[in-house]
Amino acid sequence: MTSLDIAHQRLYNQHLVGTPFEKPSDVVRWLGAVQAQEYAGAKWAVAQRTKTISDAAIEQAFADGTILRTHVMRPTWHFVTPADIRWMLALTAPRVNAVNAYYYRKFELDDAVFRRSNAALIKALHGGKQLTRLELASVLQQAGITPVADDRLRLAYIMMRAELDGLICSGALRGKHHTYALLEERIPQAKPLERDEALAELARRYFISHGPATLKDYIWWSGLLAAEARAGLEMIQSQLAQEVVDGKTYWFAPNVPTPSEVSPTAHLLPAYDEYTIAYKDHSAVLDPPYLQQVISGNGIVIVIAGHIVGTWKRTFKQGTVIITPSLFTPLGQAEDQALAEAARRYGAFLEMTVTLE
Repeated sequence: MTSLDIAHQRLYNQHLVGTPFEKPSDVVRWLGAVQAQEYAGAKWAVAQRTKTISDAAIEQAFADGTILRTHVMRPTWHFVTPADIRWMLALTAPRVNAVNAYYYRKFELDDAVFRRSNAALIKALHGGKQLTRLELASVLQQAGITPVADDRLRLAYIMMRAELDGLICSGALRGKHHTYALLEERIPQAKPLERDEALAELARRYFISHGPATLKDYIWWSGLLAAEARAGLEMIQSQLAQEVVDGKTYWFAPNVPTPSEVSPTAHLLPAYDEYTIAYKDHSAVLDPPYLQQVISGNGIVIVIAGHIVGTWKRTFKQGTVIITPSLFTPLGQAEDQALAEAARRYGAFLEMTVTLE
């Protein structure tokens, strides 16, 4: 196995090439979770793995609650499915709370405060209500929870804790504003997993959908302690293949074909796409000299044949989305054509005319 094989298998396993999924929820279920603090980008990340799904279709799935957005695994938002949200929270929330502990102390948020804030949120959202963060901030103010009206970070950690406690999750958008809903009212109860079952299932989802990947990659992605991540991998390693490349052990689904692309495929990936954010080590898909350019471009990258070849940005003008690439090196004719096709797909997703500068 070479670095190129790793890149091509990741494209295939993440369904950026090969057979696309039918529904947004299929993508999220397969990947386990999709990082989603940048909401518009996360929708595009999901759409690229589906069969001609538009931005409006992803929005509808989000409004219907077939995909949910909450804090899980790491202190950031992810898309998850209703069937997975509870066991993933039970497994990973303790670790996220431990990471957040410094900020809980900084903002004078202890268990007593969280009991009061959670109670106020439950009362306000009960009966199927879906309220914005601003509306819930007012509710908390009235309960004496957030005495400093403009302390947005304190409010953010109060809301995150309620998500981690499995009390609230995303509601439907109201205009451009996100809302929260009670988890118990938003989705039905699902069969819980025992801790060892959850450790094994999260590891299985990751290495099957993101492999080839290393244990360090999985520790980063899952947010689990190293011992927890290692235990999960040990439970399912008989289901996986492994290979050592440049002194690192990669784990992946067995019998996965390595796609041999006759012509290159290009992808305009958003910030925090699972193809980039889900790995601690990016050496298989990015030449180290270009790392700083990727960071400067906020991780919004162009991938051709599995390799990161540049960054891109979008601007809107008179009903047209303008794609401006910043390439590390010049492209050949086939790569130029692949990039043009990727831009066309993005325009179709937005249902807008697209111009590639």
